[in-house]
Order: sequence, then structure tokens, then C-alpha cells
Amino acid sequence: MESNESIKCFYERNAPNLGPQCLGPNNLGHFNVFSREYCSPLTPYSRRDYYKISLIIGKGKLHYADKWIYVDRPALLFSNPIVPYSWETEDDDQKGWFCLFTESFLQNGSRLGNLQDSPLFKIGGTPVFFVEEKQQEVLSDLYIKMMNEIESDYVHKYDILRAYLHLMIHETMRMHPAETFEPYQNASQKIASLFMELLERQFPIDSPEAFLKLKTPNDYAQSLSIHVNSLNRSVKEITGKTTSQQITARVIQEANALLTHTDWNVSEIAYGLGFEEPAYFTNYFKKQTGITPNALRLSLV
Repeated sequence: MESNESIKCFYERNAPNLGPQCLGPNNLGHFNVFSREYCSPLTPYSRRDYYKISLIIGKGKLHYADKWIYVDRPALLFSNPIVPYSWETEDDDQKGWFCLFTESFLQNGSRLGNLQDSPLFKIGGTPVFFVEEKQQEVLSDLYIKMMNEIESDYVHKYDILRAYLHLMIHETMRMHPAETFEPYQNASQKIASLFMELLERQFPIDSPEAFLKLKTPNDYAQSLSIHVNSLNRSVKEITGKTTSQQITARVIQEANALLTHTDWNVSEIAYGLGFEEPAYFTNYFKKQTGITPNALRLSLV
């Protein structure tokens, strides 16, 4: 699983295709809109640091951690930064548009409230809406207006773009979300695999300031947007160890490496591994290995 894709990373990944980039003023957040003809046939499974609304005209599969949906007709997809997903194109005839934006852009003067709580973007919600012909016409017209407006030199164009974005959201809230998501036949294998990839991606710790961000099973479950019970069940079924045991084993492995191959003091190692106090790390390490970090260091001299 890839790391979170920032807006900067998005442009770097798609730079050869996107052409000129119209960026909103920093104090207004970020907004941009593109034709889907520039999309790659396979987008990586990852979280994004931005919101995205796509009008998909073309066939393909949308993958989440524990389920997938086949898109075989025009659909509107709402991508939440918290929820990782990937898109797999089935044919070469991909049309439509997408816009990406930050919450600060949309919330400028808005009454929509927190986007994470909205029915379109909330965790556990249904982010796919299959659209009928008339709905597709309305949405396509909005995207075309966005494409034209973002290229204009009108001083208040971002206010107009924000209004178009609000209108798109309200038009979608009239619709009924898709209810045809399918569970993976090998859901436990997929979840366990994603967890192990995410766990490995936390390492190595390059500096005490680059501290471990995901420390508990719940942290990993939230990052994968699944219930912690589902994560624990899958990891235990596939690996024979609990989620906590897998995390502990990897943290101890990294602690041993840092104690052996760096000159960081024990406090720096403790903070780098996400412990609030060095004493907590010392007790944790001794409980797992039977020896204190300082004693291990002395044995290496």
C-alpha cells in the first residue's frame, strides 16, 4: 500500500498528462478540475490528502480494503482522504471528469459543516452513485463549466468554482447511493496483507523526529477504514498471531536495530518508536526481551 498521496504527489505522478495547472490562492485552499482521459488505467491503493469527486464514464472496479464494486455504467465517486481505495480500469474508453479540492477551499463561507460527517464523505457511507441519463447531463454540464471557469481570468472565479462544487454536492444528495458492493472471497487474506504492508511502511525510523504514527490495532483499523474486530480476526486467521503481537514484534525488531546500529540514546529511540516516556519504552522492551535497552547496548561493546 502506498503512503498518503499529497496534492503535490498527485501532480508529480500525473505531470506528463495534466498540462498547465491552475492553482487557487493558498489562503483559499486548493481546487482543480481535469478530464478523466488523463487518468492512468490503475491508480494505487492509498489514502489521499485531498477530496476528489469523479464522474466516471467507463467500466472498471473500485477496490476498498474489504469490498469492491463493479462500475459498469456512469457513476459519481466521492473520495474521502480518510478512506484508501484503488481504481482498476476494465476498458480503454474512459471518459468523464474529476475535481480535487481541500476542505478549506469548500468550507470558505460554507454552511455544509465538517465534510467527514456529510453523507457523501463519511466513513462507512456509500461513496458511489450510479447516475441516470438526465443526471449525467446535469453533472457533465457542471464539470464543463468548471473547466471553462478555471481557465478564465475572472478575479472571482474561485467563488464561482466553489458555487459549482456546492451545487454538485447538493445535486448528488438527491440521489440514491449504490448498494451493490461485494465482499472479497478472500477478504481475510486481503485485509491481513494490507495490514502487513502498512505495518512495514512505518519503518525504518530515520530520526527521533520521524516518530511512529500508528501504534495500536485501532490506529491501523482506522487507517484501513475497517472495524478493528475485522482487522484482528483477519490477522489472526492468516498469520496465527494477533494484531498486537505483530505490532509488538515489529517494534522490538526496530528497537534492536536502532540500539545496535545507531548512536541514538535510549530516550531518542523511545520517542522515535512512539513512546511518550523513555521509562515506558524500557519496561516494554524488557518485558518482551528479558533485558533492558541499556543492558543490550552494554552487551554489544
